Amino acid sequence: MTTRKAKTTTTKAKPASSAKPRAARKTAAVKRGKKTEQILSIDIGGTGLKASILDAHGKMLTERVRVATPHPCTPGQLVDALVALVAPIVAQHPPTQISIGFPGFVRNNRILTAPHFGVEGWHDIPLASALSSRLGDLPVRMINDAEVQGFAAIEGHGIELVLTLGTGAGTAFFRDGELMPHLELSQHPVSKGRTYDEYIGDAARKKAGNKEWNKRVQRIIRILAVVVNYDKLWIGGGNAARLKFTLPSNVAIVSNDAGIEGGAKLWHPRSLRESRQLPEANQRTGAFS
Repeated sequence: MTTRKAKTTTTKAKPASSAKPRAARKTAAVKRGKKTEQILSIDIGGTGLKASILDAHGKMLTERVRVATPHPCTPGQLVDALVALVAPIVAQHPPTQISIGFPGFVRNNRILTAPHFGVEGWHDIPLASALSSRLGDLPVRMINDAEVQGFAAIEGHGIELVLTLGTGAGTAFFRDGELMPHLELSQHPVSKGRTYDEYIGDAARKKAGNKEWNKRVQRIIRILAVVVNYDKLWIGGGNAARLKFTLPSNVAIVSNDAGIEGGAKLWHPRSLRESRQLPEANQRTGAFS
């Protein structure tokens, strides 16, 4: 009996050291992620910079910190401002990774356009890696800020569109919970040669007045319903609170904190599939395999 037990023990021990090591590592990584993941989520806006530390589910572990966006603003000045902004919360809850929402066209963690900061010096900027290098070379992912906000709002069914009303107008598209390639609709002419930014952005609101601005937003909602034929439209951004008309049944307002809370979803493997924001998402490699 003793000999048989020894053999049984040996038989069990052998596969434990060699059977499916990859699956075991993956399971262990998931368990560790649920317990220890602390994501520094940063929301870059045309007028304000905001940040907080999140858990893997998007719950804020620290207070939300905010400072005004420097103007004029170069990439170096922006990185300096962000490092100073997050210093107290990083000391409180050391992050394991970084998520960034940026108001412009972002691809492969690089900024291609930055309409609120100007054209000069803002093309093909590796802002994500520049910030990461100042914060301990943490893993970092950066996408458009409206897309980050959408991740905190969407229900994951059908075609969902996000429209942010802030310094400018941002948009993001999702299909069944997955982020679609970005379209910079804010720079598209929509009325008498004016872009979305120029038509319903904050400067336009101040110039036209809230009553006229509300009419313009209503018109934009009707246009987007025809162009996109969305199942759900989510409206976010600081100026969403200024809407005074009755929204259609498939349109809803998003909390302004969604621009930070959505940062957790950038690290969920399926969230960024079929998008061109990060090559690994399309290639099913790395975290997306």
